[in-house]
Amino acid sequence: MSEAADSAGKVAAKVAAASLRTCIATRKERSPEELIRFVVGPDDRIVPDVARALPGRGVWVTCSRIAVEQAVARKAFAQSLRRKVVVPPDLADRVQALLVRRAREAFSLANKAGLVTSGFVQVEAAISKGAVIALVHAAEAAPDGAAKLDRRYRAICRELGRTPAVLSELSSDQLSLAMGRPNVIHAALSAGGASDRILREMARIRNFRLCDGKSR
Repeated sequence: MSEAADSAGKVAAKVAAASLRTCIATRKERSPEELIRFVVGPDDRIVPDVARALPGRGVWVTCSRIAVEQAVARKAFAQSLRRKVVVPPDLADRVQALLVRRAREAFSLANKAGLVTSGFVQVEAAISKGAVIALVHAAEAAPDGAAKLDRRYRAICRELGRTPAVLSELSSDQLSLAMGRPNVIHAALSAGGASDRILREMARIRNFRLCDGKSR
């Protein structure tokens, strides 16, 4: 390795280390993408800052329901901020609701950009054309219908050398609201920046709901 490459590697490592944040519940260091930021609102109430955009000093908690509940139970917010704060007892539920809203908004933007196909027959056709980067099922979708689309989608992905992505974090009502049409059960995403955002937001919801390896 050349001196220039070695120096660049060290700089990159330092930048990555500097961007890490410590979870106040687990005390483990993680990247901001793996955490939820919280700030204190004007009424001394702890507010989730899922977009990492609110002003003020922030504290960080792993993007996990368990971690948020631990932070509440251990009074970690007041300890980390060194001041009295009001912590809503349903803070974990509020975080999840905000994450779901962001995913729904991302889905709506992707739909407006023409990157979403919905309806069983239409999704099946899009899969056959190799135009699908992610398959979406409503959380309450019938297993047999979802499995049929999954099989076809995964087979096409194998043929094209792609990694399949199957998402089921939103309900039919939430998908329907995002798309402005009723009874959305199955959908497919085409490649595009708005679809990439959906993948990120859905992953955050999935990680938040994980509980000892199981969905909560």
